[in-house]
This record gives sequence, structure tokens and C-alpha cells, in this order.
Amino acid sequence: MTIDKSAIRNAATVIVIRNRMEAPSILMGQRGATAAFMPNKFVFPGGAVDAGDADIPSASALTDLCAARIAEDTDPAFTRAIPIAAIRELWEETGLILGVKGQWPGVIPDDWRTFAQTGHLPNVAPLQFVFRALTPPGRPRRFDARFFLVDVEDIASDPDNFDAACDELSHLQWVPLSEARKFDMPFITEVVLAEVEARAKELEPPASVPYFRNSDEESLFLRLRGHRGEYVQKP
Repeated sequence: MTIDKSAIRNAATVIVIRNRMEAPSILMGQRGATAAFMPNKFVFPGGAVDAGDADIPSASALTDLCAARIAEDTDPAFTRAIPIAAIRELWEETGLILGVKGQWPGVIPDDWRTFAQTGHLPNVAPLQFVFRALTPPGRPRRFDARFFLVDVEDIASDPDNFDAACDELSHLQWVPLSEARKFDMPFITEVVLAEVEARAKELEPPASVPYFRNSDEESLFLRLRGHRGEYVQKP
């Protein structure tokens, strides 16, 4: 199986869930009509990992299990950057803060200046790694995306205030999980949505993380178990 990794960017996506035990809803927005990737589709906030994300200070660390599963079949240089990027993308696209109060050391990168001005440091500990998907060949852009689930109670800002969001996503809204499939969304978002529905009321990490891996030769549905190089095909 060969994958041209030079054409693939690492990416991080955040699924914020609200009122998960009673009537769960998730935060989604619509991509612009002129977007090169998935135009007009409703998606979760997320985007590409920047090289500098690995150097951003964090007030916490991922759980050992989530960190181990991210490390599977991943360039070690990106294992720390991926969850940090998830927090940056959540901030940029929704204006929501996943962070704790803290002082930033040293020079603040441009991409993080507005986040730092809120007086928070990134807080990766609440992020639960729940899905990974590699964009199929033939698309205008390809991403190796990791999806993280986080509870709204871990958001440090008003979950209904999107004033600080950029204009990459429009119609930001809390969508009842039971009604989400009525929206026009990419196939992979539907697949991830099914995983979220199955474990909406589960607070503990999944037994394994689904990995939808599309190479030039085949598409495989694998399971990441937290042992480098030992993922298995999903039955």
C-alpha cells in the first residue's frame, strides 16, 4: 500500500458536544461556496496543522491513551502539534476557547496572538481522540485528519458567543444530534457522526479509534489501539 504523503497535510477537527446525557447537540458550521475543499458543506470546525503548532505552550497534556493512539502511524514531529492545532482551529473558526488562564512565555506567534490576548493557554487534556480519516485520492486537497470530541463544559468561554470567529464557517449553530443528518455534509462527516452518536453518553475513551484509510490502491477501515504500528483491520 503506497500513499503519497507529500500531497497530504495533517489536520485536526473538534466536535464539541453539549447536553450529552439528555438531548445531545454538536457544533457545526457551513463552508463557503468558493472554498476549495468541501464547498457549501456543513462540517465540524477544524483545519490543517501548522509546523509551529508543535512549539506552542500548553497548560496540560493529552491522556496517555489518546497520545499513544495519535502516535500510531504518525510522524513523531506532529504528535504534539495535532491536538494544539485542534484548539487553534476551534478558536479561529468559532471563537470558542479551549484553555485555562495562564501567562504565555516568550514571543507569541501571529497565529496565536488573538487567542493569547484572551489570557488563556491551550488546554489539550479534555480532547478525546475518537476518529482518524485520510482523504481519498483525486480530491483537490488531501488531509490526514484526527477528530477530537470535547464536552462543552470544558470550553472556557460562552458557548453561544461566536463573535471572535473568522469568516471561514458561516451559520455556526448547535445542531441536535438527532437532526444532524438533515444537513448537507461530506460523507466522512456522516461516518464520524455515527461514531459520535454511538458514544455520545460514554465518558471514557473508546476501546479503539476508527481509522478510515484511503490509499491509491484501496480503502481500509482500521482500528487504532495505542500500539505503534499495530493497528488492525476493523471486522
